Amino acid sequence: MTKAPWVNKDECISCGMCVDNVPGVFRFDDDNKAECYNPNGASEEEIQNDAIDVCPVSCISWRSDDEYLKSFS
Repeated sequence: MTKAPWVNKDECISCGMCVDNVPGVFRFDDDNKAECYNPNGASEEEIQNDAIDVCPVSCISWRSDDEYLKSFS
């Protein structure tokens, strides 16, 4: 994995768009903010088109730093 979606929880408004559209990748955390829990749960294209591009506050982006990627191991 070279990149994974990341949700800026400070900007997330808990609309559920990403969770509803790509449930294999996104879920709500204990604070009802979206989070990526399985970056391999959908294709990059699906994540881009159905979560990142439709987020009403644009709080989802790609991250490729090793520390973040290792959090999914």
